[in-house]
Amino acid sequence: MQEMLDAISQWIIAAADVVCGYPEFLLLVGGGLFLFIYSGAVSIRRLPWSIRALRHKQATESGKQSGQISSVQALLSAIASTVGMGNIAGVAIALTVGGPGVIFWMWVSAIVGMSTKFFEGTLSIMYKGRDSKGELQGGPMYMITEGLGKRWRPLAVAFSVFGLIGTLCFMQANQLVESFITVLTTPMGFANTVGLRTVLGLIIAAMVGIVVLGGITRIAKWASRIVPLMVVIYFVLVLVVMVLYYDRLPGVFAAIFHGAFTMEAGFGAFAYVALTGARRAAFVNEAGIGTASMMHGASKNTDPIREGLIAMIAPAIDSGFICTLTSIPIIMAGNYAGLTDVKGLYVALGAYGDLLPGIGQYLLLVIVFFFAFSTMFSYSYYGQKCTNFLFGAGKERYYSYYYIIMLVVGAVIPLDTLVGIMDIVFALMACCTMYTILRLSPQVKAAMRTYFNNK
Repeated sequence: MQEMLDAISQWIIAAADVVCGYPEFLLLVGGGLFLFIYSGAVSIRRLPWSIRALRHKQATESGKQSGQISSVQALLSAIASTVGMGNIAGVAIALTVGGPGVIFWMWVSAIVGMSTKFFEGTLSIMYKGRDSKGELQGGPMYMITEGLGKRWRPLAVAFSVFGLIGTLCFMQANQLVESFITVLTTPMGFANTVGLRTVLGLIIAAMVGIVVLGGITRIAKWASRIVPLMVVIYFVLVLVVMVLYYDRLPGVFAAIFHGAFTMEAGFGAFAYVALTGARRAAFVNEAGIGTASMMHGASKNTDPIREGLIAMIAPAIDSGFICTLTSIPIIMAGNYAGLTDVKGLYVALGAYGDLLPGIGQYLLLVIVFFFAFSTMFSYSYYGQKCTNFLFGAGKERYYSYYYIIMLVVGAVIPLDTLVGIMDIVFALMACCTMYTILRLSPQVKAAMRTYFNNK
């Protein structure tokens, strides 16, 4: 039995390497680069407009609003889903696999991803659809059926089916359990057993269930409180490390740029580093995956372009700012080098343990706690939206129960298998979403012209 499970695990990992290599790179980075150029470098030229859009008072449009949350709540909830374990464990995995150079390509992917998120956010408002209860909903499935037409419904169904798997927080539950075991239970003499992981998984599932079963309003309320707090706390923690080890900072950025462009090992090694960075960034910022458009589709905003401007802020925060914060202490510590297994949080916790002896691991554990739970709260909503589309409104609660149970499952599955599963499903979701975005991009371009000319 164990041999069969190992064989399945190896097949999943091998399939992820194929699907999420050049095909995903061309789809997300290549497609995002096209949108960046096609939009006139919107992620750079219109960034000040994004900040102004956040200050827009939607209350003046209360008579026309059709949604459950504000644009700012949608942004913070979307960030809550992306600023999570991927920003710590994902960056650590990328450094282990590809070295410091992957961080540069994550920056590039962030700029490109901002353009993609702009189109996603715009289309989520431009093409809303009605569920079986007649209520307006947003997301890739409705962008497909309302934008491309009803005959494309099979593509919308495919996205929703993939979304039922992709929105399960396997990795978050797994790495949160791993962090507790590494920092707390192992020093106390408890063995890392399936039983212990199951117990910890049950505790996590119970805590998540309290928020998840409250619906989108409660999720958005928690996200709007947690996200600003956890970003500030994380920044302060990394700032302390940077001040204490300021003499290592130049070496960190030198390693990033040298690793990004070195051709010492040939073009193949260079391409591998670029692919690794782009692949991890796609998992972190989810630009082109379609998840964020489900959250922005719940916004009360009635102006598609303004929603797009707000949506594109997210990759700058998660793939740009937060991932950079994560990489600095890990590169300073250097404990990622030479590892052959996917270690994730083990590497990050070890780095803080080396740099801040005695307290570093515990401080990072607090950050991990907030990051993981913020993601698990928001991801449940994405799965509910997919359930709503596939099985009809009112069935979301059944998905919530399924989601909570699967957190326990994720707590005990090996990390490399989980990474492979999520990479494959995210790639399939991206195929549906990016095709739709590219097909509907002319409508966004026309709306951009009207919006910016009027302003």
